[in-house]
Amino acid sequence: MKGRSLAEVAAGAAVLIVAAVFLVYAVLHSGRGTVTADGMQLSASFDRIDGLANGADVRIAGVKVGTVTTSRIDPETFAAVLTLRVDPSLKLPDDTSAEVTSEGLLGGKYVSLVPGGSDKLLADGGRITQTQGSVSLESLLGRFIFSVTQMNSQAATQNGEQGAAAAQGAASHR
Repeated sequence: MKGRSLAEVAAGAAVLIVAAVFLVYAVLHSGRGTVTADGMQLSASFDRIDGLANGADVRIAGVKVGTVTTSRIDPETFAAVLTLRVDPSLKLPDDTSAEVTSEGLLGGKYVSLVPGGSDKLLADGGRITQTQGSVSLESLLGRFIFSVTQMNSQAATQNGEQGAAAAQGAASHR
């Protein structure tokens, strides 16, 4: 019995070691590392950034090229101003656009950059002027439910009026 317990402990330890190796590998190779401090700094203003946190990815065509370093409110316009740090080797046109996007229905948020076609390039400290803020799923669902409810009530009203007219017509023919 004592030999069996030792074998079970050894097997458990081996499983834990393998799990730790997989965890370390996943963290190191997930592409979630931070961009170095020497990256190009850009800023962009958005009307809303629901759920976007500092440290969120900045991506081009789905590939991580930077991170969101800070977010703040502009006291004059009340817009959310993000500071982004992106790969300095990228030569982004000055008409590049930025959009707050979701990874999926329940996924996190990230900033998606879409390079434009201008010959002029964004410099370190530059500003992205073409932006699209986060779309609120709750707001979209609320509008959908409201419109369906409104359509149903209008249809019921029309059906009720048609039924009353038919009943009146039937009564007058007797």
